[in-house]
Amino acid sequence: MIPYSRQKIDNQDISSVKKVLKSNYLTTGPETLNFENNVRKFLKCKYAISTSSASAALHVSLMAIGFKKNDILWTTPITFTSTASAALHLGGKVDFVDIDENTFNISVSKLEKKLLQAKKKNKLPKLVIPVHLGGNPCDMKKIKHLSKKYGFKIIEDASHAFGSKIRNKQIGNCQYSDITVFSFHPVKIITTCEGGIATTKNKKLYETMRVLREHGIERNSQNLVNKKEGAWYYEHQLLGFNYRLSDVHASLGNSQLKKVKKFVKVRNKIANIYIKNFNKLKIQYQIIEKKNYCSYHLFIILVPKMIHKKIFNFLRSKKFFVNIHYIPLFMHPIYNMKKSKYKKFQNSLNYYRSAISLPIYDGLKIDQQKKIINIISKFIKS
Repeated sequence: MIPYSRQKIDNQDISSVKKVLKSNYLTTGPETLNFENNVRKFLKCKYAISTSSASAALHVSLMAIGFKKNDILWTTPITFTSTASAALHLGGKVDFVDIDENTFNISVSKLEKKLLQAKKKNKLPKLVIPVHLGGNPCDMKKIKHLSKKYGFKIIEDASHAFGSKIRNKQIGNCQYSDITVFSFHPVKIITTCEGGIATTKNKKLYETMRVLREHGIERNSQNLVNKKEGAWYYEHQLLGFNYRLSDVHASLGNSQLKKVKKFVKVRNKIANIYIKNFNKLKIQYQIIEKKNYCSYHLFIILVPKMIHKKIFNFLRSKKFFVNIHYIPLFMHPIYNMKKSKYKKFQNSLNYYRSAISLPIYDGLKIDQQKKIINIISKFIKS
């Protein structure tokens, strides 16, 4: 079975994990701190807080910016459920902005139009979460401009975008956002088995996320309410969670981080082979702005709707585990949206009925990729 994406683990990774397994620390300790510092240096951001998953990072990020019951979150319908469910966990309301039909990311023009309408109704969002789908950078400069005009916070969901750049600057430096969140699930650019990280320029946000990640417990003596107790003393200051990343996971992350540029370079090489061949067939794929750099967590194509399911099923039958990223969130029962309202998100619906995520990862062989291209070519030409 050839997956759409997968991890690449080498002897260096295995040795790194074994070293920690033989050490005095298994749970959160010096290796986790090193991982946070290494990520911070790579992204050139001020603060980084690791978590047990990107979903956990999103949860504490929303709590840190003060998102609460009845607050409104807007995001794209084409994303994994965690992007929006973090708001639902906090009693918030979720609404969607349709995608751009070329980038497959949140449409800035539709966002601006929706904000104008929401202002008239006094229903502006507290938070907007742009998602860098497949690693393709969103138009963050324009989104930041709109945030200043309409007063909403920004959390970048960069779960797909570790190694992506906006005009030569790493996504994650928070130039255009309050917080950025990454995922280190095995199918992502680098992995910690399970894990995530949140980055920010704001010290208060960092400190709040740090405490929330550790049950809401504060141990830093400078931040304690009662400073007169002994060295054993700690305070439960917030209602938090056990969202910590262990040293075992972090050790794998530290080893993987040394290879991130290579991983992204290989993914770009595979993407360029797809693009070169699909240009001849006039198959649509994500448009990446020339000044940006995409990590290519995913390589998504759009095929004609009438043969979409046939191509998907045939590739699966030939052991190519292609996938669809994603089913539009508003279609899921949890949002209880009437089908009559789906037409507000026509680009997302069109995308869903045509999208296929093709295999792309370090380790995909050229002959395997050629087979995929040949299968799709035959369907399109027939």
